[in-house]
Amino acid sequence: MPRPLLTATAIVAALTAIPVATAAMAAVDTDTYREFDQFIDVFNRVKADYVDKVDDKTLIKGAIQGMLAALDPHSSYEDALDYQNLQIMTEGNYGGLGLTVQMEDGAIKVVSAQEGTPASKAGIKSGDYITHIDGTLIFGDTLDESIGKMRGKPGTKITLGLVRPGRDKPLDVTMLREVIVQHPVKWQVKGDVGYIDINTFSEHTGADTRAAIMGIDKSLGHRPLGYIVDLRENGGGLLSQAIEVSDAFLDHGEIVSQRGREKSDIERYYAKPGDDAHGLPVVVLTDAGTASASEIVAGALQDHHRALIMGERSFGKGSVQSLIQLGPQTALRLTTARYYTPSGRSVQEGGIAPDIAVPQLSDADFKTRPAFREADLRRHLINEVKADNKVLEEDTKDDPRFTGTAADLKKRGIDDFQLYYALKTIARLGGPTQVAAATKPPIKAATP
Repeated sequence: MPRPLLTATAIVAALTAIPVATAAMAAVDTDTYREFDQFIDVFNRVKADYVDKVDDKTLIKGAIQGMLAALDPHSSYEDALDYQNLQIMTEGNYGGLGLTVQMEDGAIKVVSAQEGTPASKAGIKSGDYITHIDGTLIFGDTLDESIGKMRGKPGTKITLGLVRPGRDKPLDVTMLREVIVQHPVKWQVKGDVGYIDINTFSEHTGADTRAAIMGIDKSLGHRPLGYIVDLRENGGGLLSQAIEVSDAFLDHGEIVSQRGREKSDIERYYAKPGDDAHGLPVVVLTDAGTASASEIVAGALQDHHRALIMGERSFGKGSVQSLIQLGPQTALRLTTARYYTPSGRSVQEGGIAPDIAVPQLSDADFKTRPAFREADLRRHLINEVKADNKVLEEDTKDDPRFTGTAADLKKRGIDDFQLYYALKTIARLGGPTQVAAATKPPIKAATP
């Protein structure tokens, strides 16, 4: 038998058990009841008159998702499939392309392409829109449906149709699905410079970062000139791991604080004594795909003057999401706080500005492809404290250090100009011989 339609009376009866302390609260409750009446009217009308039969679960889930979508881009309802996706992000492996995507106005937008995956090798970039999968238009599909179509058996072929802002014509990209294994940290030695590439903050990222530092020291047989920590295209992950990674390069002080609705609702996290990196110079690479947990690390090291931030302004996601259990396989992902760097800065909207802005000259599209950041998302949280930069004079001149085309750089064996410049910066500490050794092509990360 079909479940009976909900009635406003039943909902009101449940709510009236809560005492009303003031006339103002009573007025609010009355307005709430009116809104519930309207909701139930729509619910019943859809049940009765929609062209196809629709079950209560579908309607209620849609209502919950719509309610959360009205808040901000990061609050959501997690069902069984969402749980599976979350587990994959933090623990598991899967057959797919290595893309992080999100829904924007009914379209699938690329947040980042994990390094070394089919998507990254095919040249898919942050900000690309996926319009077709194997020639079929996916506009109107849910995010879960689109993700399901992109995942599949390793070795099978898939073609994505892309629209890239700044390009006049759509792109078709064909690739083979692979087993996407979560290797959150990769490292390499170039000359006497240690390179640590962190591509996600999953459950072992902190321990793997410390292991990378030890591996670099052991590989060289001595301590390096310094370290490069690459957080480009790192969409974030677990807060605990961002704190651990920051702690690997700090020996004291606050790493991050998170502050909720009430002034007294503040949690602070501090570094423990001991700097795994021995106080040696650190350069952190960032770009528009550096988000959330990555920005916690970049902001902490920048505020403590422990690292030089180099590259491009980061994404600007400065909010904290709590996972509130609703059932065995359902949960509410709710934005409950903003986080702040040790100096009290919120990166929400504005992101982390680099100490040295270095364009990615090796990307032929870097001038025409607009960056996609938190501030571009509809209903994003507003930064409560904004700096007044009116007194600052805007520098519109091109930096003479950063000239040349992608084709010119490729002839010189430079596939990644930002990494090349970071290596060169630290290698200068060892003189011309180290610069030559550190910047010798090719520059590719190795998996330990």
